[in-house]
Amino acid sequence: MFKKILLWFFIGVFLYFTGVQYNDPDPYIWIPTYLIPVFLCYYKLQGKGEKIMYFTVGLLFLMWAINQFPPAWEGVWLNQLGMKTLNIELGRESLGLGCCAIALWICAALK
Repeated sequence: MFKKILLWFFIGVFLYFTGVQYNDPDPYIWIPTYLIPVFLCYYKLQGKGEKIMYFTVGLLFLMWAINQFPPAWEGVWLNQLGMKTLNIELGRESLGLGCCAIALWICAALK
């Protein structure tokens, strides 16, 4: 029962992440990116998929998260003037990709 609740939680979170990408400057990259863990978590919910697949895709997400990490960390919130900087955008993207990696590794660990 815990497994199902956790997987549905991941599906909900990543569907939310997908939904907020509609006004992003590059939604054609981020919408499919967040739909990948949705699909894989649903696939795991069906009892399908090999551990190595989840670990490998999670590793790819981690490498992408490291690559997206901003040169200067400014957090993920808007700054005092309400302006969104490139570093904030990169920080958000990196954090989202890291969440994908962690969720997929948890999927791999579930029986």
